[in-house]
Amino acid sequence: MKVLYIDCSMGAAGDMLSAALFELLPKEEREAFVEKLNSRGIPGVKYVAEPAVKCGITGTHMSVLVNGEEEGCGCGHEHSHEHEYHHDHEHSHDHEHHHDHEHEHEHSHEHGHSHHHSSMHDIEHIVGDHMKLPTSVALDVLAVYQEIAEAESHVHGQPVDQIHFHEVGSMDAVADITAVCLLMKKLAPDEVIVSPIHVGSGTVKCAHGILPVPAPATARILQGIPTYSADINGELCTPTGAALLKHFATGFGKQPMMKTSAIGYGMGKKDFPRANCVRVMLGETVEESVGSTASADAAFASNGDIIELSCNVDDMTGEAVGFAMERLFEAGANEVFTVPCGMKKSRPGILLRVLCKPEDKEKFVKLLFEHTTTIGIRETKMQRYMLDRQIYKVDTSFGPVRVKVSSGYGVTRKKVEYEDLAKIAKEKGISLSEVEKIIHKDLDV
Repeated sequence: MKVLYIDCSMGAAGDMLSAALFELLPKEEREAFVEKLNSRGIPGVKYVAEPAVKCGITGTHMSVLVNGEEEGCGCGHEHSHEHEYHHDHEHSHDHEHHHDHEHEHEHSHEHGHSHHHSSMHDIEHIVGDHMKLPTSVALDVLAVYQEIAEAESHVHGQPVDQIHFHEVGSMDAVADITAVCLLMKKLAPDEVIVSPIHVGSGTVKCAHGILPVPAPATARILQGIPTYSADINGELCTPTGAALLKHFATGFGKQPMMKTSAIGYGMGKKDFPRANCVRVMLGETVEESVGSTASADAAFASNGDIIELSCNVDDMTGEAVGFAMERLFEAGANEVFTVPCGMKKSRPGILLRVLCKPEDKEKFVKLLFEHTTTIGIRETKMQRYMLDRQIYKVDTSFGPVRVKVSSGYGVTRKKVEYEDLAKIAKEKGISLSEVEKIIHKDLDV
């Protein structure tokens, strides 16, 4: 299976993702691909792929020239990531405009020194009427913008159709998103696994004031996705980068077991003690060999042996069976369940099944004989396949709740922990279904 792994240990931005994916193309195809990008009809935009070095690693920086100038040039800004906060619309650039962002920001300035703002309708017009894109790519571009629009809508308390994109509505942002969507179509991976995302730390200064990192829109987009903050002071993951990752990822976690065929490095502008880049790896997944002690856990959490112990009983009360199940769970069984069955002389009975690790088999055989009336236990060796499961605390209108995120094999599922739902329902005196409805709306689960 063709798999793409995206290492976000230094966050992610639109230009860094496009440059990293660009490096996965064969060298003889890269120049032609840039020419195709420049023929897509994005108003005033020209792509330039150029070598860049960070901490001794050579990669690519994807510059986007808008009307002949690269974003940020001549404005006195030192941004290196995209950011999407409102600026006063009537000011000029001859005053002090303090920012301390750490990555490439997508501040777009019309070169008459006015800010360019776009609504979702404007983006749809640009993508649908000006750009020559395959339908599937156009839909991807619009879906990424819709993700950002919904996050902005939530943050600013306005309907989506009234949201005006600021920096992410500029032409260089449209160019970054378009390039990533075109590259993903060209590379066509079956699986896209994204590492936990380093969001940075500290604060960022904008016209609204001092805001926390990750920025509010970024934090909203990344709900339910594994993220962390470590040793870098500054904004590492941007709204555009977050939306692109969320749209294309089929799972989040460790690098899968894979045979790598190509590696790409997409470089940011800013310098840090660690290489400021997004690294991507393209290759084929490796299946676990029969009899091998190597595990495919790196790809999909837990693939391995498990033992099923089963027995039939027809002379135990329901309470006695329940007591036995509780003891088995307390001892660390992976799963305990019963199945109704018919037994000798047409007596109704139950089939009791216990799943456990191979090394715990003897312990559970002893417990089954101790707590049931069976006189015989069967053993079956099985191979199991599991999604990677992680639990995160996220904020809701009721306060923090735990959400289980399961991913792998091309699927991602989110589920709010029952105990948290039940606790809220009891405290608020409302039904469980009402709590679920409100929290699912908060979390978009």
